[in-house]
Amino acid sequence: MTGMKRYAAGAVVAVALITAPTSAYGAPSHRAASASAGPAAVTALAAHAPARPAARTAPTARIVAPGEHVAEPGGAEFWLTPEGKHWTTPDDPEPQFRSVVDGNIDLGTPGVSAQSEGTAAGHWTLSGLYWGGKGTASRVTVRTTAGTLHAKLLELAGDPGWGVWYVSTDVAPGQDFSLRHVVVRDTVGRVYSRLDLS
Repeated sequence: MTGMKRYAAGAVVAVALITAPTSAYGAPSHRAASASAGPAAVTALAAHAPARPAARTAPTARIVAPGEHVAEPGGAEFWLTPEGKHWTTPDDPEPQFRSVVDGNIDLGTPGVSAQSEGTAAGHWTLSGLYWGGKGTASRVTVRTTAGTLHAKLLELAGDPGWGVWYVSTDVAPGQDFSLRHVVVRDTVGRVYSRLDLS
C-alpha cells in the first residue's frame, strides 16, 4: 500500500512539472506580468504598447433604390432607374433625363458626362453620369473657374457599371462660371474616368 501511495504522489508531481511550463508559455505576456508583478506592470505595458492606426475605408457611392429621390442641399433632386439619370432643379421642376441604354454611352469604355445649370442668383447645380471604369468609384473632383468642388455619388444596387455624380455651389451673381474638368477616382486613388473640357 505504501508503494502505491508513493507512486500516486510521484505521478502528481510529474503532472505538475509537465503542465506548469505549458501554462506559462501559453499565457499572453500581459497576463504573465500581472501574475508576477501586479496591476502596475499591466498599466506600464499598456502605456508602452504601440498604438494601432485606425482603419480608414475609402468612401463609395450611396446605393439607392430605383426611383428613390435624393435631395441636394441647394434644392435639386436626383433619382436613378435602370434606364438612366433623372433630376430636377429649383428653377426647372420639369424632370430631365439622361439615358444609359440609348446607345450614346459605351459602358465598356470609361467616361463622364456633365450638365451645369445656374440661377440668376448665382446658384449652380452640377451633375452627370460616370461609367465604365475599373474598380469601385469613390471620389469625384470637379474643377471650375470658381474653384475645386467635391461631388457625391449615387449608384443602383448590384453592378450597373454606371452612376451619377452631383454637387452645387454659389458664386457671385454675374461672375464667370464654367466647368474645367471632372475626375472620378476609385477607392485606391486611381482614375476611374475623367472629362476634360479645357
